[in-house]
Amino acid sequence: MRHAVHTTLVVAVSLLASAAACADQLADIKAKGTLVCGTLGTAEPFSFPNPQTREIQGYDVDFCQALAKGLGVKLELKLISVAARIPELQQGRVDVLAANLGWTPERAEQIAYSEAYYVSQQKVAARHADNFKATSDLAGKRISATKGSTSELAVKKALPTAKTVTFQDPPAAFLAMQQGKVDGFAVSELMLVKFKQQVEATTPIDILEPALMAEAWGVGVRKGEAGLLKQVNDTLAAMEKSGEATRIFDKWLGVGTPYKLQRSFKIEAIKG
Repeated sequence: MRHAVHTTLVVAVSLLASAAACADQLADIKAKGTLVCGTLGTAEPFSFPNPQTREIQGYDVDFCQALAKGLGVKLELKLISVAARIPELQQGRVDVLAANLGWTPERAEQIAYSEAYYVSQQKVAARHADNFKATSDLAGKRISATKGSTSELAVKKALPTAKTVTFQDPPAAFLAMQQGKVDGFAVSELMLVKFKQQVEATTPIDILEPALMAEAWGVGVRKGEAGLLKQVNDTLAAMEKSGEATRIFDKWLGVGTPYKLQRSFKIEAIKG
């Protein structure tokens, strides 16, 4: 009997030790010397290939680099699809996500979010020739969006009678609108500005108002990793204080870019 009790204790202690080892991801990242940051690689100007070098660059990538620097480790980027973001994080294939990850109540039940490092306006566009004047004109129509994105959720919430048609990435969803397969296309305002510029001379589009929703983006961290989440938030707070966060915004989105935006938000807790 004593042997059975001893065996049970050994198993229990080893399970606890195993759980403790898995529970401190921050220590694991520092030990391996690398932060694996999941990002999209297809979403200009956030994460996209440099036309000359083909290296992935952008707003999200600069934040990944800053997080790795704050940890004192090397950065490894892992390119993932929109739909795979949360599964990749939950299964431990990436350490954090900086991948256009808008906050939603559903996602916040699955993963932890850092403070918001970007706030995106989700809007819908239509072909100019179709003469839609407002977002509400697309009620009951077909609207394309990226599969698993908050744009898809925003359409369903703001235009419940519309039929959402999903695609693997924004360019495919945009092409469907251009070809007349759908009536509208939902995505972040930034992407719409870029798409609008690209097709102005051929098949012009209108960006409709009002916005479907304003969306706070956070860095995704696995649940239960309080140490890593605090480290991420501390780094973001330092970037806000030093002006680095503003410099990254101006570099990719500011008045000297095709988007010509002014930063109207600060890094702060997401109010869900």
